[in-house]
Amino acid sequence: MKKLQNQRIFNGANEPHTIIVARGDTIRHFTLKPWMTIAVGTLAIGLAACYLLATSYLVFRDDLIHGSVARQARLQQAYEDRIAALRTQLDRVTSRQMLDQKLMEGKISELIDRQKILSEQNNRLAPVLQRASESLPLQLRADNTGPGIDSEESDGYYGIDPIITGPTTTSRKIVPPQGKPSKLGVDKAELLFDRVDYSLGKLETLQAKRLQALSIKAYERANSIKGALANAGITSPALGERAGTGGPLILANASQATDFESNISDLDAALVELEQAKTLANSTPIAHPVPGMPVSSSFGIRRDPLLGLLAFHSGMDFRAASGSSVYATAKGTVTAADYNGSYGNMIDLDHDNGLSTRYGHLSQILVAPGQQVNIGDVIGKAGSTGRSTGPHLHYEVRKSGNAVNPASFLSIGRQIAAEL
Repeated sequence: MKKLQNQRIFNGANEPHTIIVARGDTIRHFTLKPWMTIAVGTLAIGLAACYLLATSYLVFRDDLIHGSVARQARLQQAYEDRIAALRTQLDRVTSRQMLDQKLMEGKISELIDRQKILSEQNNRLAPVLQRASESLPLQLRADNTGPGIDSEESDGYYGIDPIITGPTTTSRKIVPPQGKPSKLGVDKAELLFDRVDYSLGKLETLQAKRLQALSIKAYERANSIKGALANAGITSPALGERAGTGGPLILANASQATDFESNISDLDAALVELEQAKTLANSTPIAHPVPGMPVSSSFGIRRDPLLGLLAFHSGMDFRAASGSSVYATAKGTVTAADYNGSYGNMIDLDHDNGLSTRYGHLSQILVAPGQQVNIGDVIGKAGSTGRSTGPHLHYEVRKSGNAVNPASFLSIGRQIAAEL
């Protein structure tokens, strides 16, 4: 009898749980199977995990934001602590060496003012250098400090506050300016001031050399672009003549601040001239309409491919498979985009300065009249529509309405490609 009761007990443990719901005379029961219990438990755990992950994300995001704010505050505090430490150290040296208090404070104030000037100059340099990096990206990477700057001079300077001027560690010992050799018994504070002054002077010189180097590079690139375009008779009043200047002669005291302003103005003028030269170049059809495709028929007198008679060819033909992309060779406005007799499907672009380009025998036109296009935009697909013996692109360059040889413009494009 005991054996039978034990069997019933163990067998009952294996039966699924049943939920009975009674409402009036209606009785319903639901059986909870093990897989349902596991699924509900897994779902609950997953929801809890998602909740914890979302909460952790919000907490850590706030921590990151607070950490960034705290880091900025620490940098500001470090700057103030550094200045305060410098003042304390100088006061201690002054007291120990019995130097004149007024003279010491004047020198400290002068150094702080110079550092502030350097900081302001760096702030003013940032947007100008950004413009220079956009106009001279390769040159900036190749010549980071500009020509004529000793690499040893750019690895750090003694006594400069890194919060203002950046890292200052250096592996070499800074030599004081000539005419002030180290002597036994020379006041340590005076030597420290001299070194800091010397380092600040070298940093200002480095800034000036870099600005001058960038100005030279910008002018060289602008002159190279203008010279190449001038050889093809492309000039612009904005590039050919500089704005007039004048005024009474008022001699200014030579100062580093004045030199810095002059260098900034010179670099800004050089970048403006370079941007104008690039704008003119981008509006001149110097790019290749189907890059990499060879010429099948050049500009000028040739034997007509259909009749065999000598005839004038007003453009250049490029081998191109049907459906190949055709690119705008300069910035301009679409003046025509339709079927035009022997040209077949044709596109005309106006590039100002009396220049226009024409693209014929297209299989597909992808632009509409009045549309603005930039150099390198796909405007159509090569084909063999109109008077044509096979798939190719007929490309013309016109100046004041007259067809000119596109080869000279393509040659200019290859010449100044590295400058753009």
